[in-house]
Amino acid sequence: MRLEGKKVIQIVSKDFEDLELWYPVLRLREEGAEVHIAGEKANETYIGKYGVPIVSEYSFEEINPEEYDAILVPGGWSPDLLRRFDSVLNMVRTLNDQNKPIGQICHAGWVLISAKILKGKTVTSTPGIKDDMMNAGATWVDKPVVVDGNLVSSRRPPDLPDYMREFIKVLES
Repeated sequence: MRLEGKKVIQIVSKDFEDLELWYPVLRLREEGAEVHIAGEKANETYIGKYGVPIVSEYSFEEINPEEYDAILVPGGWSPDLLRRFDSVLNMVRTLNDQNKPIGQICHAGWVLISAKILKGKTVTSTPGIKDDMMNAGATWVDKPVVVDGNLVSSRRPPDLPDYMREFIKVLES
């Protein structure tokens, strides 16, 4: 149980990429981390792009990021919705200011762009938002996973094993 005692926020909105949300949640729980699912509303069912549901335990407003060790942002189309919530952007900024791990995969970079935390960082993402990431001041590279300090980024579902291996290492330290 490498991550026993660690608390992680998994944010969610509709049309998340099913594997990019569920795989990290399950891997972290497997390692002993407590993972809380937060959405716009508590006890709301959100459906992924391929039909896999998840129920939020908390609303964004109920989460105090100071009480958490890390945050995960899923890919899919949900990041375009997630970045519209000030509470989500504040969670990301707070954890970034405290140098705590932030995981982002695929289109999740949109949330980090809106939180304005990418300037000077080296990241990866789905190639579809490469220009967005670079326009936010990041250096974009085409690799399965990139770790730059507290930020762990990845491209797409086939990269999930590499992504979680590195995210767990950063969360452990």
